[in-house]
Amino acid sequence: MKKTKITLRVGSTEDFFDRLLEHAKKLDKGETLPPGITITFEDPEDLLEVLTSERVRLLRKVKGESLQISALASGLKRDVRAVSRDVSLLEKAGLLRTRYQSNPGHGRMKIVEPVAQQYKLTANL
Repeated sequence: MKKTKITLRVGSTEDFFDRLLEHAKKLDKGETLPPGITITFEDPEDLLEVLTSERVRLLRKVKGESLQISALASGLKRDVRAVSRDVSLLEKAGLLRTRYQSNPGHGRMKIVEPVAQQYKLTANL
């Protein structure tokens, strides 16, 4: 996995386009942009719907390693179905990814992987 950083922030549409324009100017000058992904939420409440305390724990647990959903649930001392729902939501938000791996004699198992090595939260209220 690359040393990617994901930044979660709260901002307006204007903030997004200002950042986009700044990046375009740097690229026009031949400058390189630092690697990373920025996910912007317009409303702090939307961000807090995605990042509950349990989901932050989940991100911390999976950071740096790939884990089976059942192992992740066991390590977090949570129900497998609840962890699976949280993983799906975090995957839709672009913070995790999953893949299936063969589990000889038992079919397939779902593996959860981090998208980045660092997650940064920025919020101005």
